[in-house]
Order: sequence, then C-alpha cells, then structure tokens
Amino acid sequence: MKRFIPSHNKEKHKMNKAKRKAIIAGNWKMNKTPSETTAFVKELAPVVKDAECEVVICVPFVDLQNAVEAAKGTNIHVGAENLHWKESGAYTGEISAAMLCDLGVEYVVIGHSERRQYFAETDETVNLRTLKALEKGLTPIVCVGETLEERETGKTEEVLKRQITVGLKGVEDLTKLVIAYEPVWAIGTGKTATPAMAQEVHAAIRKILADTFGAEVAEKMQILYGGSMKPENADALLAEKDIDGGLIGGAALKADSFVALIESASKAL
Repeated sequence: MKRFIPSHNKEKHKMNKAKRKAIIAGNWKMNKTPSETTAFVKELAPVVKDAECEVVICVPFVDLQNAVEAAKGTNIHVGAENLHWKESGAYTGEISAAMLCDLGVEYVVIGHSERRQYFAETDETVNLRTLKALEKGLTPIVCVGETLEERETGKTEEVLKRQITVGLKGVEDLTKLVIAYEPVWAIGTGKTATPAMAQEVHAAIRKILADTFGAEVAEKMQILYGGSMKPENADALLAEKDIDGGLIGGAALKADSFVALIESASKAL
C-alpha cells in the first residue's frame, strides 16, 4: 500500500477549526476476528504513521487485546464499542470500564444508533456510560442523531438538544469527550447528507453545546460526522468548518479506504 504524504497547506483553515485536532475513528461493529484484527493493524500502522489527524479503531470486545498489542509503538489508538456503567456485578455479557482500561483501551463509542435501536439504549443510559468512561479516563465518542421520521417532521434540533443535555448531564469537562453526529437515516443505507446538510447540523450541535455549556467549550469540542463517510465524499465533508473528522463504519474495514479518509482529514487541518 502506498504511503500518503500529509498536506501542510493550512491557509484556508486558520479559523477556529485549526484549534481542534481531526479524528478519524473506525467503528467496526460486529466484524473481524482477533487474527484479522492483528493483520489489519500491522498493515495500517506503517502507512499512517505520519498522519496529522488522530487515528482510532473501535473494535469488538474479542478483538481488543489483539488490537492493543498490534498498535503498541504506533500512532493508532484503540477503542471499544460499548461499556457498562457498573464497576462489576451480575451483568451477564457486559464489559466494565475497568476491564477496558486494564487492556489499554483509550476510547469507547457510546450511544450508537444501533445500540439505541436494537439494545434499548436511552439518553439516560448514555449518560451513565459516559460518566463512567470519563471517571476511568476513557475518551467517550458520544453518538447523537435523528431518524428519518424525526428529520422529515422538523424535529432534528429538538432531538439533538435532548440527546445532548440528557446524555451529557453532570459532565464536568466536555473537552474530554467527542461528539459524533450520525443521521440515523444514513447509517448503513449508503445515503449521505450533502456537505452543506451535514455542516448545518454540526453547526446546530455546536450552538446547542454553546447555549448549554458555554461558547468557549463548544469551540474546543470535536464533532465527527458518522453518516456513511467514504473516500468519495470525505474531502468535501471534512472541508466544512464544523466537521472535525468522522466515525467510520463500512469504509473502516478495508485498509485502503480507511487510509484515504485519514489522508482527507490530514489535508483538511
């Protein structure tokens, strides 16, 4: 795989965006075995070693140990896809924050639309998980976003405000977490918001954060786009001033496409 050379032309981004480091985070969902994980990281690491954005892979629980081991000494950060808010106990099938930390995990995805849709995740449980992750020193990637019905009935901002105010209640330092906007109607469907549409919602999220937690905090926060970002649309999406990276699904499962997204994010800095 050809190694990219990151761009250093940052003239058009000498605005507030320049203060926020871009993040490209892969969300593998229920894909890849431990051995496949090791091979993927070994292929990826030498290619992205000069990336100017943060490179994160969020992998299934069974892949975490392999991912952390393979990523040692590289600039690749490893995240989990969920955690439980209790320290320990009779919660069959769940994983605690302490378990993740002991493995060397740094990030964790919380409140993904699939968790909300299939596993009864609520804004309140998102809040509990987020607080526990922060308590243990993990960086939560907190997902928010509206369904197609909510969008078509003009409830996008109402939904986002509820998810943010409830999901982040009690958080003392919001700069220690990341927001990912994922329009539910674009998850796994191949549909993508246009860059202008995505920017409009990202700006609305930043305004909600400013109104709730203060403008200074809002300007520092990284807001990722999580709606089917791929190499074909990444440059245009990442050029928008309030889009600070991507939470990547399908395009994160192949090294070539994931590298292309990392390259786009590095150019956008």
